[in-house]
Amino acid sequence: GAEHIRFHDLRHTFATLSLKSGVDVKTLSGALGHYSAGFTLNTYTHATAQMRQDAADTIGGVISQQMR
Repeated sequence: GAEHIRFHDLRHTFATLSLKSGVDVKTLSGALGHYSAGFTLNTYTHATAQMRQDAADTIGGVISQQMR
């Protein structure tokens, strides 16, 4: 039942889930064979809006703790 899934779809899912799971972009970029981490970020970060929200929440928590 997976014949409609293209290799590129699997690659994109792998990259997105790797970033979401905390794999650093430089390591992921190398695994994907990209020429730069910037290319990887430009290609895959659009799919990680929740990651941006989680990062903002984390940074907010750090700032709150430091202000105590």
